[in-house]
Amino acid sequence: MDGHQITISLFTVLSNYSWDAKLVLALAAYASNFGAFWLLAQMYTSNQLAKSMALLKRLPVTVEHSGPVKSRFDALNTLITAMLDLTRCIVALKDLPSSYVTQEVPALSAVIATIPTAVYWTVRGIVACATQITSLTSLTSLTSMGYEFITSATEAWELSSLAHKINSIHDHLKKQLELCYQLVEEKRNLEACESLVRLMEMIHLDNMKVLRALSYAKDDLLPLFDGSAKRRASTSLWITAMLDLTRCIVALKDLPSSYVTQEVPALSAAIATIPTAVYWTVEMVWIPVVDRSVQWTDPMQKQFERLQSTMPWYTVHQPSLIDRVVIRFIREKWHFRNEAILVVLDPQGKVVSPNAIHMMWIWGSNAFPFTSAREEALWRKETWKIELLVNGIDQTILNWVRDGKYIFLYGGDDLEWIRRFTTRATAVARDARILLEMVYVGNSSKREQVRRVIQTVNNDKMGVA
Repeated sequence: MDGHQITISLFTVLSNYSWDAKLVLALAAYASNFGAFWLLAQMYTSNQLAKSMALLKRLPVTVEHSGPVKSRFDALNTLITAMLDLTRCIVALKDLPSSYVTQEVPALSAVIATIPTAVYWTVRGIVACATQITSLTSLTSLTSMGYEFITSATEAWELSSLAHKINSIHDHLKKQLELCYQLVEEKRNLEACESLVRLMEMIHLDNMKVLRALSYAKDDLLPLFDGSAKRRASTSLWITAMLDLTRCIVALKDLPSSYVTQEVPALSAAIATIPTAVYWTVEMVWIPVVDRSVQWTDPMQKQFERLQSTMPWYTVHQPSLIDRVVIRFIREKWHFRNEAILVVLDPQGKVVSPNAIHMMWIWGSNAFPFTSAREEALWRKETWKIELLVNGIDQTILNWVRDGKYIFLYGGDDLEWIRRFTTRATAVARDARILLEMVYVGNSSKREQVRRVIQTVNNDKMGVA
């Protein structure tokens, strides 16, 4: 029979099995024959039993003539590799979780329609391989010249042609499998994110579960770095040590590395002004969010370690420990973008302020304990005037207020526009005989450009920057 007839007959024998099982069983049967062939080929010179078996199969001559049939052996190995790759792909498709990927999914439905064809050509390849092994052991009675003639390029071409066809099918199925994997990952991430949301909404006995979920949920290593003691720390040990306190506020600090060097000293100074009482404490945990699409390099690691060494609080030991779902949660639920945020948790792990960093900058220790309710109370008592903005930063501005001068606040990063504006404003104030001063307040999103503008404003005396 030819290869097609043998393949159809095998499908008849395996008719009670699913397509993936048909393929695995046929491949296992061939593996048994192929393994026995090569086991004898490797052992017949050193093992008497193997030598006797090899003589019965006329194997020595086959091995002796392995040079002339090398192209066929190479083509055979290439085809076997292709068949294994396609089989693994089909089994992986069969193992996709049905709770995430159903047959209604376009990628999976397209694959299911292709699987019978893929199995047919793989089994056809198995038949071709088995035929080659049989032919190799049946040509030993021929002369060397006749052997070389029969083992022409025709057989190698047949094997290579099947390998090419099977590889083409594998490439198609692999792409569909990757789409299915992406869908499974998206659904699992969504479930994990929803689970994290529910965890954050629950009331706990302590904040251990929340901190573990945000930093590192497993127990196989110490996930935190204690900045004050300069050593690794466990969330369990750290939180257990604080459970005797009547109340504790756990602040989660989330910063992109580009802002850390400027904000860490200011934040440390602000925290240092918080009054320490018997029933109050503040602990900080820095959760470094990094772009996972960018490869983590040695220079990046060294930069991270330098930043970590400057922080007196706790930090997650390594950014890679933070789960992608946590990063998604931080971005979607806490609206983290590129600016620093300071999320405050109470002793039960409940978020009492989604971002207290502005409270800390404006009111310092007066904002303690940094809850949203405290922020509302502070704003209700606040009077909107220039002192609120400058907050004693520049005594010159406060002197302007006492002198009854008009004060223009302006920003931006277009230096030419700033020159035109300040020149025109100065001229108008002079003509109107108005006591006018100007304050450049910058732009937080373009720090390097603003730095250059500030230098120019100061040098050219275009107001206070």
